Amino acid sequence: MIHVSEFKDLALLTIHKVGNASNDEMLICSKAPLQLEDETIGQLLITYFIQPFSNAAEYFRFKHDADLEMNEIFQYCKRIFTNQDDFQEQSVNIAKHLYKHSTHPKIKGGELYIAYFNKCQVDGEEVSAIGIFKSENRDTYLKVFLSDDNYQVNYEDGININKLDKGCLIFNTEEAEGYKVSIVDSIGKQQEAVYWRDAFLQVQRREDSYHQTETAVDMCKQFISTKLPSEYEMNRVDQVDLLNKSAAYFKEKEQFQLEDFANEVLGHPDAIASFKEYRNEYANHYQQDIPDEFDISAPAVKKQQKVFKSIIKLDKNFHIYIHGNREMIERGFDEATNMNYYKLLFENEA
Repeated sequence: MIHVSEFKDLALLTIHKVGNASNDEMLICSKAPLQLEDETIGQLLITYFIQPFSNAAEYFRFKHDADLEMNEIFQYCKRIFTNQDDFQEQSVNIAKHLYKHSTHPKIKGGELYIAYFNKCQVDGEEVSAIGIFKSENRDTYLKVFLSDDNYQVNYEDGININKLDKGCLIFNTEEAEGYKVSIVDSIGKQQEAVYWRDAFLQVQRREDSYHQTETAVDMCKQFISTKLPSEYEMNRVDQVDLLNKSAAYFKEKEQFQLEDFANEVLGHPDAIASFKEYRNEYANHYQQDIPDEFDISAPAVKKQQKVFKSIIKLDKNFHIYIHGNREMIERGFDEATNMNYYKLLFENEA
């Protein structure tokens, strides 16, 4: 987890303007780093840059299909980490690289901030870091001021320090593997925003506990929701019961063990054999490695809670939320109305 308090030394900062090349917008680069003489402004900038990463629990690394050394951003950052005197030159290279990939008609131009932090903490390790941040949206602010014994109101255009549009932190550790990288993209789910992570940065998720947990959760959910019903007669209540057991396993355990999960959650030998076979099918289809054992990441489990939906939707009339004992709900068919029904057993009504 990343916190603002862990970034105290903003040593270098430069700002460039990166427009959309396809819209005939310009690339304007600063000649030298910004001189930060006001301590308050420096702290506000650190908050603006770092606060959005407080919820980013997963890490990425730079990649390239042929050779990691051919990844442009990796190379520019490597040169800065090697020699801070190259900071401004490499920041211009980063801006030019972003400009080259800012061609989608929906990509907005904006200010590009390149920052160098002498010291920060990442997973208990003190390292230097490079920040690449982009602001694309501006807000209008009311300004109230006193003039000739009367208050006046005016407005001005500015950047909301609580809304970073895009950001990337590159930590000076694990260089051979492509560094440890954290990413923020406020509109990352939109098609036009893919350029930030895939085209500009060229990164992929690290094979760490967060990624392994996230992948295993998705695999287990798909197995219970699609694979099992196709092989065995299974009603929705039984599916939800298995999803609840899976969710409890990931929440309560510190380590995922394939054999332990299969026996504790699935139980039946045929289902266990099918699950192990499906693990291999899933890994091949999605090109994702799922080890037999790994440490479970609590932040990944929290983020994936929505995957285990313990809800049965009945037409457009009812939703049944099942949180506990599967034996307290029974499914049946009423011949008089020719409709299905559920019987719910309970002791107290809230």
